[in-house]
Amino acid sequence: MVFDFLKGEFIDVISWLDDTRDTMVWRFERRGQAIKYGAKLTVREGQAAVFVHEGQLADVFGPGLYMLETNNMPIMTTLQHWDHGFDSPFKSEVYFVNTTRFNDLKWGTKNPIMCRDPEFGPVRIRAFGSYAMRVSDPAVFLREIVGTDGEFTADEVSNQIRNIIVQEFSQTIAKSGIPVLDMAANTADLGKIVQTAISPAVAAYGLILPEFYIENISLPEEVEKVLDKRTSMGIAGDLHKYMQFNAAEAMANPASGAGAMMGAGMAAGMGAAMAQATGPWGAAPAAPAPAAAVPPPPPPTAMVWHLAENGATLGPFDEATLRQMARDGRLTRATHVWTQGQDGWKTAGDTALSRLFDGPPPPPPAAG
Repeated sequence: MVFDFLKGEFIDVISWLDDTRDTMVWRFERRGQAIKYGAKLTVREGQAAVFVHEGQLADVFGPGLYMLETNNMPIMTTLQHWDHGFDSPFKSEVYFVNTTRFNDLKWGTKNPIMCRDPEFGPVRIRAFGSYAMRVSDPAVFLREIVGTDGEFTADEVSNQIRNIIVQEFSQTIAKSGIPVLDMAANTADLGKIVQTAISPAVAAYGLILPEFYIENISLPEEVEKVLDKRTSMGIAGDLHKYMQFNAAEAMANPASGAGAMMGAGMAAGMGAAMAQATGPWGAAPAAPAPAAAVPPPPPPTAMVWHLAENGATLGPFDEATLRQMARDGRLTRATHVWTQGQDGWKTAGDTALSRLFDGPPPPPPAAG
């Protein structure tokens, strides 16, 4: 009886059957009982078992069935100062870590991200998506994130991971130089870039993100409305042809109200045209009105001239201005000038402007 009582004080089977979908770490409850030397440890696929002795991380076991002895617990043996063949019970905390994927975790930008677009200038964008998370290093994850929590869920770490994602996504978007309108076609490439940038940060927590997706990148609502109008104008193209197309489509569907109204309007227009052609009461059409007089052609455009002065081109000047400049001495026969149709620059004295330099006529002879 005493032997059975003592045997009941020792744990000889350690295992964990997870019946949840979000538990990442679960501490094996021993309730003050000591673990029997040689006890069986069962670690299933998608699990890892981490032994913690007096606050220190000890041995880590992957999937398999183990007999807890000195030969497969080297760190625990060192911490306990066990001799070879030591068979006394021992006390240790055992944490089971779920190493399977946690899928369909969501991320999104709480506030708009400001970036510079080559077409629209500074714009604010939002984004959201999903990712998968998995523990890659159980010991590091237990030390950096879990601590002494007896049951740790994915929700407790997802907020921190989301913050890392948003930070790296903001920096990646700002450096990418991809126009906003082209981002939708490059979400897969952007996702890979962000995933690569995130990897070192999450690895420090003993985690990896095997999958990362950008599901949507959007502009502010008021900007999207402006883009919708711009798109509509582009689709419409030639507004005259667009109206003709709408009229033809309405005539092809007379049952619709719009078709009936369009048909009535076109019928009225055709009736008015026929009435104008036949005259009242079916009489012969009236004689055509005389053609309007052809307006005279516009007067010829006055000739203007350009001047070359100290390597610069001045003008254009009309002839009245040039006449005054000739009187003031600012225009001489040697000044280079050019006008439309002239072959290169010429001196004013060699052009029609030479008349501006003709002196006044001599005084008339005295009366005889």
